[in-house]
Order: sequence, then structure tokens, then C-alpha cells
Amino acid sequence: MKEFMIIKVKKLRKICLRHLGDILLFLAALLVCFPILLLLTGVVKSSGELREGLAPILSKGEGGIHWNLLPLYPTGEHLLDILFFKPQFHVVFWNSMKITVCILAGQLFLASPMAWGFARFSFPGKKVFFTLYVILMLMPFQVMMLPSYLILNGMNLLDTHLAVILPAMCSTLPVFLMYQGFASIPKECIEAAQIDGADNWQVFFYLGVPLGSGGILSAMVLGYLEYWNMLEQPMTFLRTSAKYPLSLFLPQISMEQAGMVLAASLIMLIPAMFIFFAGQDYLEQGIAVSGLKG
Repeated sequence: MKEFMIIKVKKLRKICLRHLGDILLFLAALLVCFPILLLLTGVVKSSGELREGLAPILSKGEGGIHWNLLPLYPTGEHLLDILFFKPQFHVVFWNSMKITVCILAGQLFLASPMAWGFARFSFPGKKVFFTLYVILMLMPFQVMMLPSYLILNGMNLLDTHLAVILPAMCSTLPVFLMYQGFASIPKECIEAAQIDGADNWQVFFYLGVPLGSGGILSAMVLGYLEYWNMLEQPMTFLRTSAKYPLSLFLPQISMEQAGMVLAASLIMLIPAMFIFFAGQDYLEQGIAVSGLKG
């Protein structure tokens, strides 16, 4: 009996060690998803329950907040309020959508042929220019903020959406990501297309874009996640609150309207999650290609 128990313990230990990585990943994922769980439960809590649970914060008193994972009286009042009775929310939501879509369209128009040129053509100073692109990619917004502000001020674009859109359209990150996808296209495919009579633009549109779609789509997904949530650029270049995106609208809501904050945060989260899950495969392919070719 004793030997049987020892064998069982050893088998159990092996199983635990085998699945230790899965267990740790599950715990890490649970920790990361915990704020989202709090957001989902907070959205359906009543105003009274939120005031009671967040009393130490709202009254600036002592003690910790009290948060029930299961709402006592679930309600959809906060979502209904912000969707049907807060027109300002609709304005800033479509501001965010307009800014993000225009930036991505501009990046697709500018970055894809630029990345194709770096990947498939040879010209003097190519390595130097591409190195400068990588250096610019590593620079944070704070470094480029003052030059961008002065240029936009000289162009009379401050306090317009173009002040946020135009600098972001010229971002170097999508060029780098698309470059890796284009560089992975076999040279023989391009030579075969040229032998068949295709010019450079035809090779780019009919061969480069389809075969390099992984890098293009991964750049678009990462760009959407970045620009949908960007904060510093609109805070620097926009002054009129009616032109603010969602990322600037949320901090303006007072903590006394905690339900409205939670509802707006949930609505802001939904498009980003949809884009991420829809483009997850392309994102993984683009990152894998960047890692192999970088």
C-alpha cells in the first residue's frame, strides 16, 4: 500500500511539473484580466452601490474601497445614459474613429511604397536612410514634440485634427514592419513577374501587397491599438474640447460619475478588442517575420 501511494505521489508530481508552465500562464492571464473583470462588474452596478464602494475615494477619506464582484442589483443605467443622453460622448467617439482611420489610411498610402522601396530596390545611402528610420522609430514623442508643434503652428494647423493626423501618418514603425514582410518575398517571384512584362508598380500592387499582407496588416493592427488610445498628441495639439478624442474625454469625467467613467471605458475597449482578435493571426505573422529578418 505504501509503495502504491509513493507511485501515485510521483505521478502527481510529474503531472504538476508538466503543467506548471500552463498554470503560471493561467495565473498571469487572470491577473491581467482582473481589471477588465472589475470594469464589467462596475458597469452594471447601480449608482448607489458605486458611491458606497468608492466612498473612501469620493470623500477623500481613509480606508480602502469595497468592491463586490457580483453586483447586488445589476442595472444598465450607465450604458443607457452615455449612449442616449450624452451627445458629447458621441462627438468624441467619432473624433477618435476619424483620427484613427485617417492615420491608418495615410500610413497605408505612404508607408507601404516606402517600405517596398527599402526592401526591393538598391540605391546610394540605402542603409544610412534605413538606419535613420530605425533611430526615428526609437525616439519617444517628447523628443519630437517641440519641432512638431513649431511646424504645425507655422502651418496654422494647431487645434485641428490634421495636427494629430499628419505627424502620425509619417510614423516610421509601419515602414519597419512592412519592410520585413516585403523583404521575405522570394526574389524569384519578382523576377518571374518582371519577365512576364510587369513594371515596378504592377509588381508592387499585384505581387508585393498580397505576399506582404502579413506585415501590412500587423502594422495596421498595432497602429489602431496605439492611435485609438493615444493621449499625448491630442493633449498637445488640440485645445477645443469638442475636438477631443475619447482618450481625453475620459479624464474629464469626475469620480462622482464613476458609472459613466466605467461605461465609457467599456465602450472604448470594445473596438480595440475586436480589432485585436480579428487581426491576431496577422499580428503574430508580422511579429514572427520581424523577428526572423530583423
